[in-house]
Amino acid sequence: MSLRAPVRSLVLWFPDWPITALHHEGAVDAARQVAVIDRNLVSACSPAARAEGVRIGQRRRDAQARCPSLTALAADPARDHRVFAPVVARIEAHAPGVQVVRPGLCALRARGPARYYGGEDQAARVLLGELADLGAARAGVADGPFTAEQAAAAAATAAYPVFVVPAGGAAGFLAPLSVAVLDRSWLAAPDDGGDLVGLLARLGVQTLGEFAAMPLERVRERFGERGARLHALAAGWDSRPIEPRTPPPELEREIAFEPPLEIADQVAFAMRRTADAFIDGLGTVDLVCTELRVELVGDRGERSERVWLHPGSFDAAAVVDRVRWQLSEEAEGLRSGVAAVRISPEAVDAASHHAPAIFGSGPDERVHHALSRVQSMLGHRGVLTPALGGGRWLTERQVLVPWGDRHARGTAGLAADRARPWPGSLPDPLPATVFAEPPPVEVTALSGLPVRVDERGTVSAVPALLAEGGRRRRIAQWAGPWPIIERGWDAARSRRAHRFQVVDADGQAWLLVCEASRWSAEARYD
Repeated sequence: MSLRAPVRSLVLWFPDWPITALHHEGAVDAARQVAVIDRNLVSACSPAARAEGVRIGQRRRDAQARCPSLTALAADPARDHRVFAPVVARIEAHAPGVQVVRPGLCALRARGPARYYGGEDQAARVLLGELADLGAARAGVADGPFTAEQAAAAAATAAYPVFVVPAGGAAGFLAPLSVAVLDRSWLAAPDDGGDLVGLLARLGVQTLGEFAAMPLERVRERFGERGARLHALAAGWDSRPIEPRTPPPELEREIAFEPPLEIADQVAFAMRRTADAFIDGLGTVDLVCTELRVELVGDRGERSERVWLHPGSFDAAAVVDRVRWQLSEEAEGLRSGVAAVRISPEAVDAASHHAPAIFGSGPDERVHHALSRVQSMLGHRGVLTPALGGGRWLTERQVLVPWGDRHARGTAGLAADRARPWPGSLPDPLPATVFAEPPPVEVTALSGLPVRVDERGTVSAVPALLAEGGRRRRIAQWAGPWPIIERGWDAARSRRAHRFQVVDADGQAWLLVCEASRWSAEARYD
């Protein structure tokens, strides 16, 4: 373990960041009683909820008992990271070299900003001033990131949001703090606390000063290198350096229109150079875009945002097509001219995975290019691919998805639909031809009277003749009826029908439906 002098560090802390992230995405009002629940425990709560007695670490039911009006939402780390990323970019614009510890907590070396802004306190206040719109942020400056984290937590009021521990004063500052901070601190490493902190408390060691006063060799002998690491933190010897992140390349592109454009073709034409720049920017880092986020901003502030998929990877023409399609499909959402278009990659892949084959394109790629060409001429829903969903009726099970796109519920959602019980649905094997509009047919007995099915499922006569498309066919074999009863509790939407399978004299098999004494052909077995 190195005992070199700790580096002066500056930590920025945004208390209850998950609540702030929810507020900035418009999901909740941070002024109300809100809590974020992770594994049935409160991981963050708003000030209003805290005033009602809600605390981090409480069980959900205990928090709701203390605050009956509490809005409990599930934790979403992806959302927290997504909203925090622009915040880190804003910090890097004024002080580069930021290490993201977790969403809502970041650290950087204090020396550079302090020399530029005229002191550590001034540097911290400048950064907090640039982030004032994000709520009550706190800053701590001390020897080492761990001590700076505790200093930020000590800056507990909006009037004094910065706490600076003088150089060499880390041990004295940390001494009265509870050993429990080793368990709560992210900068103490997630696997460093836990049972060791609990054991220290049971041994009567309650503060970091008492822990630091223990002989290092005895601590290492009893707790190993992990204990020695925590012992150094408690003594203020956090010699771990700041590890700045490498800022990701700016892959998104935006174009603004002044005056706003009203015609979709004008927007698509103006997007060509932006789309080229977007694809070229990805190419410089050897990436391709497989999922594209398009955001349209109207002149009156309305927005239309959507993620588009591609069966291969996007090129500039495909990007322009998606913008045009979104304008046509979201016409009602944008009631004014388009003031800006923003495109960004939602998912990327290595360009080497999408390189052309050495000996030319294979059949799949030729099909892809042909269908994409047709789709670009006919529009987003000009080329549809079938998928199998769930339902009692065969037409309900046919799900048509635009080429290169995915169903709104995704593959897992369609599989879940198919796995549901669906009483009355047809078992395998399914017919090959399903009529989108079932044609009416007539089923009669040898006497010429129509065959009917009563409410008990009793057939009035043996089906003998099938009249379909002006042609009369003799029924050689038949089976059924199998009832389908839907929404019996709703008189307006209830439906009761019976299915039959019949084979005519020519060997053609049919799936027929009798509903309210009217017959129709739902499908044909080819």
